[in-house]
Amino acid sequence: MSHDSNWQTKLITMANQIARFMESKPHAEGVAGLASHINDFWEPRMRRQLFDILDQGGTGLRPLVIEAAPQIRRPATA
Repeated sequence: MSHDSNWQTKLITMANQIARFMESKPHAEGVAGLASHINDFWEPRMRRQLFDILDQGGTGLRPLVIEAAPQIRRPATA
């Protein structure tokens, strides 16, 4: 496994874990909660990497992550 795919796998896993938890809430609350959690706790580099995955089609991400993406703050490019 390459270094690039390793960080992608870890970020996908982390985002999906948050999504699984938020899926237990009413849908709109889950979407907002997922975006809020990522905005509050993920550093800009992690959010930038998440958007790299999303911009490539979001393969592997749960639908709730993709739906929450417009509410996640996109950091400036490095």
